[in-house]
Amino acid sequence: MTVTVVGGGLAGTEAAWALAERGVDVTLCEMRPAVSTPAHQTGRLAELVCSNTFKSVDHTNAHGLLKAELRELGSVLLPLADAARVPGGSALAVDRDVFSRLADEKLRAHPRITIRVGEVTTLPSPGIVATGPLTSDHLAKAIAEQLGTGALAFHDAIAPIISDDSLDHAQLFAASRYGKGGDDYLNAPMSREQYEAFIDALIAGDQFSGHDFDEVPYFEGCMPVEEMARRGRDTPRFGPMKPVGLADPRTGREAHAVLQLRREDAAGQMWNLVGCQTRLRIPEQRRVFSMVPGLGNAEFLRYGSIHRNSYLNSPATLAEGLTLRDDPHLFFAGQLTGVEGYTESLGTGLLAGINLARTLAGQPVMVPPPTTMLGGLYRYLRDADPSHFQPMNANFGLLDPLPGKVKKDQKRERLAARALGDFHAWMAAL
Repeated sequence: MTVTVVGGGLAGTEAAWALAERGVDVTLCEMRPAVSTPAHQTGRLAELVCSNTFKSVDHTNAHGLLKAELRELGSVLLPLADAARVPGGSALAVDRDVFSRLADEKLRAHPRITIRVGEVTTLPSPGIVATGPLTSDHLAKAIAEQLGTGALAFHDAIAPIISDDSLDHAQLFAASRYGKGGDDYLNAPMSREQYEAFIDALIAGDQFSGHDFDEVPYFEGCMPVEEMARRGRDTPRFGPMKPVGLADPRTGREAHAVLQLRREDAAGQMWNLVGCQTRLRIPEQRRVFSMVPGLGNAEFLRYGSIHRNSYLNSPATLAEGLTLRDDPHLFFAGQLTGVEGYTESLGTGLLAGINLARTLAGQPVMVPPPTTMLGGLYRYLRDADPSHFQPMNANFGLLDPLPGKVKKDQKRERLAARALGDFHAWMAAL
């Protein structure tokens, strides 16, 4: 039996290698260079775009912890990144040309992997689809027909996510508009003076100018909050920051404006800034949003962005392990599933390859526990609210909280130690 892996990016190459190393013959399909994309420059496998860094290698950094887990799991690409590394401090920065050349050569040399160039327009089974944010129109249509037209998003409008323990809760109040739905939101009330200063900062903020393939036409569903402010100073106040129905229980009155924070996880460790999708640069996001009452010391778990991105509504459409619900031999992996970042993408590809090999051998799908970074990502992709689902990167808010009270300066070190121990135990079972 030959398995088809669609997509020769980071996730697809990891998936193909994991399958081949477990004795499965693989056809790895990559449409480049026969069909180009606006982002890629070559036809090589695992070509990096946008950045040359896999981010931190420090275990007390979420990306560093995830890399440590994936090295133990058997990643083929991370050792190649080490070989292509260039100076970048604590970040795993690479020479992009060297990295893709090493990956391309290694995959092509594997006796169980056949590379096929050309566009795939149907879903394979058994197989893995790892086509990334620039999935071709024909395959996107096939996915939509199989999973439903609402399963695939084509533009990514992301608001920042803030860590709960960095918020000043004394300046916030919990309530839903008009008291409907319980206290599912935190609310930051703003006076006229605070609101006007915030709007001034939004309008003057330095914006990110992306690549051509990141340029998307604005529509109401992904209007940057700074663009709203430019169209009229009161536009946010009559939109996502309207105070109507949100009386502050401490004063009994409605504020001039209210920025709402929506719970992003069941444990309440992560909060999404409602309606604050933005193209502000990262330093500007920290500066501008820290002006909001209660957010003065905010720790950003994810920064806002707006760009072109095809991704599945995974919690609404996929089963355990990111399989098709009615076909356990069809897996999805990479950014198409709703993860953000190089390491996150290759991690889902690696686990998809392992799990497809397991299912073909009659074994169950296995996912790491949510005390680990990879397991926390998978839990988010499975359990996030489908009506508000947006792509996610690795961050410590994904992990199960530690029991008891923990000093803030010790929290990440203890989370990382627990994650590595639990991942090692899970690997023994795997």
